[in-house]
Amino acid sequence: MLSSMNTTPSASSGADLELPEPLIIPQGKHPVSEKNIDPDALMVMRRLIEAGFAAYLVGGGVRDLFLGKTPKDFDISTSARPGQVRKIFRNSRIIGRRFRLVQVFFGGGKIIEVATFRRRSEYEIGGEDVVLPANNSFGNPAEDAFRRDLTINALFYEIEGSTVIDYIGGVKDLHDRIVRMVGDPERRITRDPVRMMRVIRHAARAGFAVEPITWEAICRHSEKLGLCPVSRIRDELFKDLKGGASSTWAKLACDSGLFYAIFPFYREVLAAHPEAAANMRRLLRILSVVDRLAEAGHIITDGLLITLLLVPWAEVEMDLSAAQTQKESYLLSRNIRNSLGEMFGKLNINRAMQDDVARSLATLPLLTKHDNGTGWPKWLQKKSYFKNGMHIFRIMVEVNGGPMAGDLPFATPKPVSNHGETAPKRPHPLRSGGRGPAFALKTKGGVFGFRKD
Repeated sequence: MLSSMNTTPSASSGADLELPEPLIIPQGKHPVSEKNIDPDALMVMRRLIEAGFAAYLVGGGVRDLFLGKTPKDFDISTSARPGQVRKIFRNSRIIGRRFRLVQVFFGGGKIIEVATFRRRSEYEIGGEDVVLPANNSFGNPAEDAFRRDLTINALFYEIEGSTVIDYIGGVKDLHDRIVRMVGDPERRITRDPVRMMRVIRHAARAGFAVEPITWEAICRHSEKLGLCPVSRIRDELFKDLKGGASSTWAKLACDSGLFYAIFPFYREVLAAHPEAAANMRRLLRILSVVDRLAEAGHIITDGLLITLLLVPWAEVEMDLSAAQTQKESYLLSRNIRNSLGEMFGKLNINRAMQDDVARSLATLPLLTKHDNGTGWPKWLQKKSYFKNGMHIFRIMVEVNGGPMAGDLPFATPKPVSNHGETAPKRPHPLRSGGRGPAFALKTKGGVFGFRKD
């Protein structure tokens, strides 16, 4: 049988919040199966349990398994403190400043992250409605569930009984295909506006609807995103663009106002311009090609993403197609570069990337002009910007109804973990105790290559 649970309490309740009993779904009554869980994640949980601690699979991994998807991450929450986890797993390290967690390393660069149960900060439970300081406290499973952003990401799976544990109502929201913020959306958005981006991302990726109260709060508070650190907004943005649902994300972000909070210069192009509807379709078509490439396993660089994102803006505001000569292309590149510094100040896009973006955009009309089937002019092929320009050009050919850009030489990523982080390299034997010798020991020519007599 399924145990009952009370309704979700408001996030504005006091510090002595009475937490409900969870809904416990036994094996056979839910679709989560251990055969679909990473063996190393199972091993980590078993070792923590054997050591006397509670350990659960949590968050997006449980959500994806419930939806029949293969999770990208297998995160674990435990009652063990970071130092205790570190003692159990020698192949691990403790990271984090705002909240410390443990990364356990496995072969192939795989990383399983283990976090101690947390509870909402005392600053979030009470006090004024201001952006939260960097403060977190350890807690228990129920408290850990209520401090999470979304109900569908607040589920726990325990391996001893193969049960799903739901404190928040996340299982019902999964069945109803709804993204709902935990607690009072007004208060939780005010405390951390980046939560709005996460709502839109998960709605776009899963094809879910945003719960009405949550949606209305996002629409009212979208401009508060500017209160967050630039680095957090930039990191969340690239997750949205690379997740395979950037077209749906952009539509939701525009409808809610979040898109214009990130890219205020696009409001005129997509909302006020006489051809705003056509410009919007153009942007969404470009991002749909980006999504297709992402689904096909291509890794698109950050600079290429930003360039593609700016094509509709450049076509409208910079008359992109008018640059038909080298001189006109150069002047266009300079004008775009002068605009980017102000436009991307809030995202802290470095100067080198801004230069590449401007040059790639200005090269696009030249490539379009010389696409006559007789080969590219040698002077154009010799340009340093030709390769990046070709990437943009061939994607735009597909956008415009031409052949698919399926064989682009996109950057190959480094071997990474399931969290997108490169595992630490093992020290070189010669460097473990200091610098190695500055000469070759086994060369035929002797030390420094001099001939032996």
